Amino acid sequence: MRSTFKVLFYVNGSKEKNGIVPIMGRVTINGSVAQFSCKLTIAKTMWDAKGNRVKGKSKEARDINLALDNIKAQIIKHYQRISDREAYVTAEIVRNAYQGIGTEYETLLGAFDKDNESFKKRIGIDRAASSYKVRIRSRNHLAAFIKKCYKRSDISMLELTPDFIKEYEIYLSTDAGLHNGSVWAHCMWLKTIVSKAHYNGLTPRNPFAQYRVNQNIKERQYLTEDEIKAVMTHEFADKKLAYIRDLFVFASFTALSFVDIKELTTDDIVEINGEKWILSKRHKTKVNFQVKLLDIPLHIIKRYERFQEDKLVFPNLNYWNICKPLKKMIKECGISKDISFHCTRHGFATLALSKGVPIESVSRVLGHTNITTTQRYAKITTEKIDKDLTMFGNRLNQSFSEISIAM
Repeated sequence: MRSTFKVLFYVNGSKEKNGIVPIMGRVTINGSVAQFSCKLTIAKTMWDAKGNRVKGKSKEARDINLALDNIKAQIIKHYQRISDREAYVTAEIVRNAYQGIGTEYETLLGAFDKDNESFKKRIGIDRAASSYKVRIRSRNHLAAFIKKCYKRSDISMLELTPDFIKEYEIYLSTDAGLHNGSVWAHCMWLKTIVSKAHYNGLTPRNPFAQYRVNQNIKERQYLTEDEIKAVMTHEFADKKLAYIRDLFVFASFTALSFVDIKELTTDDIVEINGEKWILSKRHKTKVNFQVKLLDIPLHIIKRYERFQEDKLVFPNLNYWNICKPLKKMIKECGISKDISFHCTRHGFATLALSKGVPIESVSRVLGHTNITTTQRYAKITTEKIDKDLTMFGNRLNQSFSEISIAM
């Protein structure tokens, strides 16, 4: 059965300015309706609402009516092509085809969805489910932006301009209320999606090629050596806070993320040359890591040994049940920093480097595949710089001890 198909034109009186109104189009197919701008304007008095035409035989009237006939012919052509090929046709599909969406080139959200599906297949191999959720949120932010600012459900790659991503950046920081780090991340996802489509020949140009987003991410907090000591020696009346403290300290001396601690089993702890090591893979990236268990984390494992279940070293952990009590625990120790559990990895990297551990070893413990990532985690402290420069000075003194500057 053939669809009921109509193309009508009308003027939008709500957009009237000095008697001039824009001409709009409407596609109707079996009750579904899609509207679009014809990108034409006329004096309101010239419009024949009944005939869907401009009144009169002036040159302006003839030119506009000819343009409307051309638009209608194009829409009919798209409708016939799609209805011959597809079992299900809506007004929006036909309208999008006329506007350049759904042709041989990609749509923006379509490309995003396709990339997300490819990412989803890698979960559990070299990608984490949490990262996939971040990508879905990014896609939804983009969809909300297109709907709000462009009044459409998707947009063709052909319509993208450098201003699009600038407007998106403003939208994220204002309407979406995101902080600069999140704005940067979402804009990078958008730029990556469009770049991939361009490199794969799905769009003839990349309008975002020269665009740079200012990252300006707030520096992540971490505990200093003295602050870690304060946490370790504080006596808690609340046993739950004492347990969270022990988990935090364990992470600070092993660099394990919360999920890696949650999944840590007794099978992951092996003895090498008479010493205990954790040999496992990071939950997030499945990258191998190895951590030597020092006295403090060994003591913490021993303290809770009797509570172990199903080989889990620390059973029944829930991240969201840890977040608020963790901040309370930190505050009770007299520390005013905004600390999250993830800060333990930054603290470990900083402390290890300050004690002279090579960055390559720190990177291996953290389970990073790139030392650049480790460099972002680690902060070079004044203590570390002082030690390094003192060592440098001592070596220089040995080399130049018998040399004096000519006067």
